[in-house]
Amino acid sequence: MSVKIISVAKQLPKYTRETKDIIPFLNIWLAGQEDRFRRKVIKLFENAGVDRRYAIMDAEEVFTKTSFEEKNDIYMREVVPLAEQSLVKALNKVSLKGTDIDYIITVSCTGIMIPSMDAYLINSLKMKQDIVRLPVTEMGCAAGVSGIIYAKNFLKAYPNKRAAVIAVESPTATFQMDDYSMVNIVSAAIFGDGAASVILSSYENELGPKICDEAMYHFYDAETMMGFKLVNSGLQMILDKAVPETISEHFPQIINPFLERNGLSIEDINHLIFHPGGKKIVQTVEDLFGSLGKNIDDTKEVLKLYGNMSSATVLYVLERFMDKDIPKGARGLMLSFGPGFSAQRILLEW
Repeated sequence: MSVKIISVAKQLPKYTRETKDIIPFLNIWLAGQEDRFRRKVIKLFENAGVDRRYAIMDAEEVFTKTSFEEKNDIYMREVVPLAEQSLVKALNKVSLKGTDIDYIITVSCTGIMIPSMDAYLINSLKMKQDIVRLPVTEMGCAAGVSGIIYAKNFLKAYPNKRAAVIAVESPTATFQMDDYSMVNIVSAAIFGDGAASVILSSYENELGPKICDEAMYHFYDAETMMGFKLVNSGLQMILDKAVPETISEHFPQIINPFLERNGLSIEDINHLIFHPGGKKIVQTVEDLFGSLGKNIDDTKEVLKLYGNMSSATVLYVLERFMDKDIPKGARGLMLSFGPGFSAQRILLEW
């Protein structure tokens, strides 16, 4: 019995601006800062590799000083409809209903909700009353792939079942108005908001790329490299500038043994479905694979069109591949990185 990904669908929030339209808000926010610093920040936004981003709130709200409670209230109000819209889209693509799902995994790290999103989705879509729930809240950018891994393991144990993984993130809700650190600025320059849903199936007759293998890789002594610190004003980004270099150093251990245990090498992989963490990480990965004749064009395009939407972003990349006419037997490698520090991998075959 195999587990397959049968549908992927994204949902974008209602507010959107091109990066050039955010510069005036930056100038107001940076008033009182040194001119040299202001020019550096604006240049950083312009060169971040993100042309447009979407958000659950308009720029005026993002650049307004509010409490954690106020920002989290916006998060709670907006992410549930986004989650529902993306899930309904994914279900409709394969002519399924909410009652056809046996296991629901919701993924988010940019706000706090108890009960979690899945409870609201179960009620609004009148899903099964015995559906199995799993909210994943603290794995950051890696959690989109993590959720697929958890769903696959459930379905491997239960034939003729389906699972839904729904990732919804709002990094704009974590922007810190009183924080002029480069970490806060870099995260604002590369992140955007978005939602995506994935449907997986262990029905033999349902079509989609099968999950051949999956694994997680944990970096020792790297807990402080990426994450959030809970402060009075909200979730404050932690992002070490050494992340791209650390990824580069570990890449052979992340990729090669995983493929070798499946009798493969990177030359056997046709499609790279990678999470676009940011311009520097994308460049690092591109440098590592470019010499092998591989490209991450879809990853770069997702970063350009939407920004880094944390856990949902790799699912946007996956949707692009699901919408292509990929020949039978082609292989894909999914990869994302997140707090821990960790890397999550999935091997797909069409």
